Amino acid sequence: MPTVTVEGYGAFEVEAGRRLVRALLENGVDILHVCGGFARCTTCRVEFTAGEPMRMTAAERARLQAQGWLGQVRLSCQIEVDQAMTVEPVLTERESGFDDAGPEPAPLITPSPEWVTRPTH
Repeated sequence: MPTVTVEGYGAFEVEAGRRLVRALLENGVDILHVCGGFARCTTCRVEFTAGEPMRMTAAERARLQAQGWLGQVRLSCQIEVDQAMTVEPVLTERESGFDDAGPEPAPLITPSPEWVTRPTH
């Protein structure tokens, strides 16, 4: 099982293929996910310090490109854990002042993923 290390939270093993946003939530990381994991709100953003996947969904690419963040951050709702990775959440519930982090994300990536290669930094 791959290990996910989260700055300020520690490391934990995650079943391969698990959505990163769900893995974070299940391991005590209070990451925001206001849209419920549909690549719409961008509140589940993470920065990678190691192990960034080479592929991304077309939905993630389009959303990040529209925000001007392509190549800077990733959307945890659009990432499958398939290798060891180290991330830092950009927005957390406790830092946001929101009443809750958002609706529970579905087990599988939504919308149905169309995989593309991510740009290199």
